[in-house]
Amino acid sequence: MIEPSPQLPHAPLPAYYRDEADHARYVRRIFDETAVDYDRIERAMAFGSGGWYRREALRRAGLKAGDTVVDVGIGTGLLARQACALIGDQGRLIGVDPSPGMLAQVNLPGVELRAGRAEALPCADGEADFLSFGYAFRHVSDVDAALREFHRVLRPGAKLLILEISQPESRLSRACVKFYMRRIVPTLARFVSRERNSAELWRYYWDTIESCIPPAQILQAMERAGFIQVQRHTELGVFSEYTAVK
Repeated sequence: MIEPSPQLPHAPLPAYYRDEADHARYVRRIFDETAVDYDRIERAMAFGSGGWYRREALRRAGLKAGDTVVDVGIGTGLLARQACALIGDQGRLIGVDPSPGMLAQVNLPGVELRAGRAEALPCADGEADFLSFGYAFRHVSDVDAALREFHRVLRPGAKLLILEISQPESRLSRACVKFYMRRIVPTLARFVSRERNSAELWRYYWDTIESCIPPAQILQAMERAGFIQVQRHTELGVFSEYTAVK
């Protein structure tokens, strides 16, 4: 029996890596090397509004006090920090990331950190009431495998939130966002970062956004994984919130 080809989140980007195996190594390396700068650049890029937006997105997705959350691609903990504030002392948060450099930057007492990838989560079946995946969808190696894992880890009735940046629909808006993300942000990164590769990370960030599969395909993949009530909400025409229920 022939195994189906993995559903990639975007076309290969030869400017950064040679093949899919090299892609996984590249993503881990670039995030390891730039982890110390990530929060600083994000605050400058989002003009300090990132925390507020993440918390509101979690609220809209139905995160509540006492929930057990698995935050996939926890990174430095930007989304997890807001989730912890919402779930309170009675809640539990498990953060998963393949990058040791990113995990080393997480400073959230009580959060359990686990090394792992979205396609093979180090979590038990039905472990979570809520699973979040913030701005890391474009970095997986297999969209369908990751979504099947999300479905497995959630209990029946549990909720999924995927945050991503999508290209605006209008040509002018796309040009403006591209200029900001591809030119302004990397330039800003060079001024405020300590690691020389931080500017490269943010160029790569936009290039993956530009080549990512369209929102309709993401919604279809969520349904293929078995999710129901699959929806997409957008803010400012750029910030996509994909939600669903197991």
